[in-house]
Amino acid sequence: MNTKYQTKKEIIYADLSGKIIGILFQVYNELGYGHLEKVYQKAIAIALAKAGMKFVEQLYAPVVFEGKVVGKNYFDFLIEGVIVLEIKKGDYFVKADIDQVYRYLVTKNLKLGILAYFAPRTLHFKRVVNLRNPYIRKNS
Repeated sequence: MNTKYQTKKEIIYADLSGKIIGILFQVYNELGYGHLEKVYQKAIAIALAKAGMKFVEQLYAPVVFEGKVVGKNYFDFLIEGVIVLEIKKGDYFVKADIDQVYRYLVTKNLKLGILAYFAPRTLHFKRVVNLRNPYIRKNS
């Protein structure tokens, strides 16, 4: 695609991710900055449940090599079985956190993750796409 902006139809899980991002802003606007990550996680869980979304918190996802567990991951949230949500408290995105979400996506063969930072002045979020997923077009 040669245009600078994608249409809503081309964005992976546009409606669901939009709802999740709305919930993140709702939590940030009500709680503000300065809480521990687990406080934000509890508030997000309450808001997701109130919105009627299905989710799992602290989902264990083993890393397997040749049939043996060689590591373990714990997703902050897996929402509707398709979007990983990882929350952080800080001022800016760190490559290691983006890589962490990407590894989660590859481990579970999921398409989309959202990395959210609860920062001093606002909430920042980044969509992370699993380019290894066979359902993602190479040219998009």
